Amino acid sequence: MATPETTKKKNILDLFIDGARNGFTIGTTSLLPNVIMAFVIIRILDVTGLLHIIGVICAPIMALWGLPGEAATVLVTAIMSMGGGIGVAMSLFTSGILDPTQLTILVPAIYLIGNPVQNVGRCLGISGVNTKHYVAIISICFINALLSIWAMRLILLFI
Repeated sequence: MATPETTKKKNILDLFIDGARNGFTIGTTSLLPNVIMAFVIIRILDVTGLLHIIGVICAPIMALWGLPGEAATVLVTAIMSMGGGIGVAMSLFTSGILDPTQLTILVPAIYLIGNPVQNVGRCLGISGVNTKHYVAIISICFINALLSIWAMRLILLFI
């Protein structure tokens, strides 16, 4: 039988504190490691000169969207981890490779591409979906992301 102490309703302050505690735990255990990893990877690529090489190779393709070639690393990273994609974008921004407008253009793409590799494994892998469909699913995320870049460019032209 429940006692009055175990059925006590929480007040708004208790609910807020519980929510803040849960949010802090999620942020420090899920998001922060991905963002820090992304900063470290971009720094390693920059120091070794590989970031410049990626930029040169991807420049013609990314120029279609008005972005520097290095912005391709944001999209590739976001496929694996949305937090990582944000970290790469911020790292490129703080190093001066991306400007505020380019960062604004990339943000919706990061969310649309939103770590499909992890989601495919979590959702489709356990449900028995045929693996031959995985490439199509991930490709649709990538196509949506690229379309969002063009949409954001159009929106920013009229603002």
